[in-house]
Amino acid sequence: MCGIAGFLGFTHLNQPAQTLEHMTAALQHRGPDAQGLWLDAEAQIALGHRRLAIVDLSTAGQQPMRSADGRYLCVFNGEIYNHHALRKKLERSGVSPQWRGHSDTETLLAGFAHWGIEATLQKTVGMFAIALWDKHERLLTLMRDRMGEKPLYYGWIGAQFAFASELKALRQLPTFEAELDRTVLASYLQCAYVTSPASIYQGIYKLEAGCLLELKLQHLPQKQAQAKAWWSSFEMALQSQQQLITDQPTALACLEQQLQQAVQLQAQADVPLGAFLSGGIDSSLIVSLMQAQHSQAIRTFTVAFEQAGFNEAQHARAVAEHLGTAHTEFTVGAQEALAVIPLLPQLYDEPFADTSQIPTFIISRCARQQVSVALSGDAGDELFGGYRSYLFAQKIWSKLAWLPSELRQRLSQLLLKIPTPILNKLLLQSDEQLGAQLHKIAAALAASASVYDLFPRLSQAWQHPEALVIGTTTTLATPWPLNKLAPHFHEAESAMMMFDTLNILPDNMLCKIDRAAMGASLETRVPFLDHRVVELAWRLPLQFKINQGQGKWLVRQLLYKYVPAHIVNRPKQGFNVPLADWLRGELRDWAEELLDAKRMQQQGYLQTKLVQHEWQQFLKGAANQQRLWCILMFQAWLASQAAITSVNTAK
Repeated sequence: MCGIAGFLGFTHLNQPAQTLEHMTAALQHRGPDAQGLWLDAEAQIALGHRRLAIVDLSTAGQQPMRSADGRYLCVFNGEIYNHHALRKKLERSGVSPQWRGHSDTETLLAGFAHWGIEATLQKTVGMFAIALWDKHERLLTLMRDRMGEKPLYYGWIGAQFAFASELKALRQLPTFEAELDRTVLASYLQCAYVTSPASIYQGIYKLEAGCLLELKLQHLPQKQAQAKAWWSSFEMALQSQQQLITDQPTALACLEQQLQQAVQLQAQADVPLGAFLSGGIDSSLIVSLMQAQHSQAIRTFTVAFEQAGFNEAQHARAVAEHLGTAHTEFTVGAQEALAVIPLLPQLYDEPFADTSQIPTFIISRCARQQVSVALSGDAGDELFGGYRSYLFAQKIWSKLAWLPSELRQRLSQLLLKIPTPILNKLLLQSDEQLGAQLHKIAAALAASASVYDLFPRLSQAWQHPEALVIGTTTTLATPWPLNKLAPHFHEAESAMMMFDTLNILPDNMLCKIDRAAMGASLETRVPFLDHRVVELAWRLPLQFKINQGQGKWLVRQLLYKYVPAHIVNRPKQGFNVPLADWLRGELRDWAEELLDAKRMQQQGYLQTKLVQHEWQQFLKGAANQQRLWCILMFQAWLASQAAITSVNTAK
């Protein structure tokens, strides 16, 4: 795993070499082992690389790397798991160069030289963000992996076209002007993350999953470059559904074979390797397959909070004992967890408010003490129907859809008028979350005309964030709206899974694990996102995913071959933290400083009275901590960005 950065065009840059050095140094956490810089003043191209050495630890694996014929130069973040097989293909064709080492970067360059860019990408199994300079064509090409595991930002900054693994590198350009996009801010408050292809800054974008972008120096003044897809999850799913595997034993055998191959490929490294283990279905299966392939005990890691109700350690311990792994538990106290929170804005580099970012960073930092690579069980829910919301949205809509729209809205508005603490008392519930959840459902129902409207709204933090943001009256359109996906799938649940795969998976889940792990200089790998596993998931009928009200049905059947059902069958818990307790306790001073009325008025981004009202409601017992966390993470991010000039509301 590494960090990459660079730019095309040297106009108005007095010291391009120093600029590149600063950009690359900003990514040191992504690659603490080495730094590489390359510039061509005549071609006006600069490439920088920070290296976390995982494969080929020698200097032969250092970047930027030149192809054997001298035509291409490359900086590359990620891993090509099947690069040994690609080398053999090149060797059999008689076109392989004299290999200088055994890095996947060198294999990629040889592939680009022989097969071309898109043909090489189609042959890869891996995760990556790549910048490739073609000296003959004077062409810069940016590429991102199929599912969006590795990040890549780009944009025109002054007279330069620049790119980097993280925004902090782009901010090192002397011509960088930090103009915050208020419409993007509103969308962030709605989703709790910034949706692709936007970034929090105007004119800076994320290269979307499965896309590439090409740009020549002579086209730089037009400030136009169109990204194009070299792989599409949506198109893949449509094709895969034409080849359904309807026989359950065959489907189970195929799933086991594909996951075994994915784990085997991803468990290769020249450094110590382990796995995250929560004791849930997905991580337990990945660890089971890893351990079955190794004669020695693999290293597994679990993090747990001391507070009751937020400790999964006993479940992970039971799985580890059954499989015989070398298991390490990290029990984290409140103070240790809270010490992480001030680090989050710098780690995530743009507003991000999934609270599981806290334990994800903690377990990454702890695991890094023993290993350099960790496999995780992420993406099983999106591919195999693991989220309860897939069933819940359908269930609630089927019960209430028969009501006339006007009556449904009136009932929802009536429910919303009852304060959550009173609602909890009326329901005789001690769980403060229930009233808040009913409010959220009521608000979503009031604004929904179909289950395809309802499902995305159920996961939104703020239903109408544009009312909260000064200077905008709208939010960004969802890149892949559910109501546009729905006609292409036979079942609503399948459309929902595709919605999550295209939207939430790259921009939330994979962003979270990349920034958290890279913040600890740890490489993470996700076997469920081997594209052949993804393709297989879409060849399975829905009843192999969701069966008798239970998600991930086929995945469970496979896991039971390795771990008894009684060890792993339990309600889905997630990576939760006691956020409400922290905000009313140890974090209260920190929160109130960030939400100070005078401070917010000077900044001019959020409606101060609305924010203050939300905070006071929380202190009175409302379970609105997720909405507040979105605001707090934005405020904390804003405070960390010295380059951002506060905007006067009068502007």
